[in-house]
Amino acid sequence: MDNSLFNPKQQEIDTSSKIVAGLERISEVFKVLLWEKVKLVGLSPIQIQILIFIAFHKQDLSNVSHLAKEFNVTKPTISDAVRVLDKKGIVLKKFSTSDSRSYSLQLSELGKKLVTETNDFAKPLKTLIDKFNENELENLFSTISELIYKLNRSGILTVQRTCYGCTFYQKNNGTDYCNLLQKVLKTTEIRLDCPEYQKKTV
Repeated sequence: MDNSLFNPKQQEIDTSSKIVAGLERISEVFKVLLWEKVKLVGLSPIQIQILIFIAFHKQDLSNVSHLAKEFNVTKPTISDAVRVLDKKGIVLKKFSTSDSRSYSLQLSELGKKLVTETNDFAKPLKTLIDKFNENELENLFSTISELIYKLNRSGILTVQRTCYGCTFYQKNNGTDYCNLLQKVLKTTEIRLDCPEYQKKTV
């Protein structure tokens, strides 16, 4: 118990423990901000997250199986959320021509309106981050993007679409390079959620 990373005494002697505790605190910020939107529109946090995801990602990613992986929840949890959204006319189901049981999701006009009202839920956090200088932002982003990739490689994050795990990415003499864009990538050009991402095969 004494060496628990949540023990303040352990944090005093171990910087990694202190960082993990800090990330845990930051994760609470997203919950707080999301719940503020929940109160306004009468949807659950996961329902709002689903709508925002559908709005900004390809249709082939907007299905129950992928959404379950995306948000690290079970398929029944996503199915229940989608059932309510469908019943309220917030999403539309587009069934596959080859499999009548399979469908992807689209936003209805009401769904688009709700996304407009909720997709800025994290703006208070961005406002504070914007106050860091460019060098601080670049260093912070570099650390976060590397951490996301490593979390995925270790199996903790089931889904990631960052450059580091993409088949088009390669490291050339310490330089990040994208073979799809055919260009050297600056640290701030590394993507966390790339539309053209293709999983690297090992």
